[in-house]
Amino acid sequence: MQQVNIIGPGRVGRTLMALVSGAPDYEVGDVYSATPASAIAATAAIGTGRAVSHLKDMGPADIWILSVPDDQIGHVAQDLAQHLGSAAPARVAMHCSGFLPSSVLAPLRDLGWPIASCHPVLSFADPLIAKQQFPGTCCAIEGTEDAVPVVTDLVAAIEGVPFTINADNKAIYHAAAVFSNNFTTVLQAIAREAWAESGVPEDIAQKLGDTLLRGTSESVARLGPAGALTGPAARGDTSVLHVQEEKVADWHPDAAQLYAMLSQMARRLKQHGTTQTQD
Repeated sequence: MQQVNIIGPGRVGRTLMALVSGAPDYEVGDVYSATPASAIAATAAIGTGRAVSHLKDMGPADIWILSVPDDQIGHVAQDLAQHLGSAAPARVAMHCSGFLPSSVLAPLRDLGWPIASCHPVLSFADPLIAKQQFPGTCCAIEGTEDAVPVVTDLVAAIEGVPFTINADNKAIYHAAAVFSNNFTTVLQAIAREAWAESGVPEDIAQKLGDTLLRGTSESVARLGPAGALTGPAARGDTSVLHVQEEKVADWHPDAAQLYAMLSQMARRLKQHGTTQTQD
């Protein structure tokens, strides 16, 4: 049975605690939070693990997961290395940032620990929902050669889909997730605001957005982005684009700039299969 320690029992940490506790051959060990009450609440809510009040109180584990905010990962790794010292047996350490590379865990690597990062491409707004949605979730992994197989096995055990990425381009990888998820949400907000401005009832606006978003998702999955693209930019209907951009500018100048930029990219995508400018 492989022991997994958790540092940072927030939304991601709690989800991983629940998943690990249900995986064969794995169990949650010690759970630490800078706010002790958070660790106690997490172990009580998930029904597994031992809450500890200090890093130095954490016992040995096969895998250490640092599920803390990006700006804390390096500091936690440094603190953990100081508390454990060189006498501690080398174990795999991983963080869950989609932006930072595994090298941010250098203080532990310098002790001889295999290090990795594992970024599940999933929204963790609600740990209970995230646990239910996790099976089949793609998880981006990079790290040292001796860490990647260990993390890959863990991801498979909790029913994720592991894949490796190039650490040098991790910022671009994460930006892709932002475009695919976060910015899609922003665009949906703009659309609802525009429908409201047009006098569309709120319940109908929600129905319109849900229908279009679902249809778009299905079309992109089946045809790919270029094949699924429709609308005035895809048709080359410049007169419609110009009039709409002017009307949107009167209502929401920032949205108008976005409309113009995305229209140009949509046209290139339809013509050349890429949003980038062609030489």
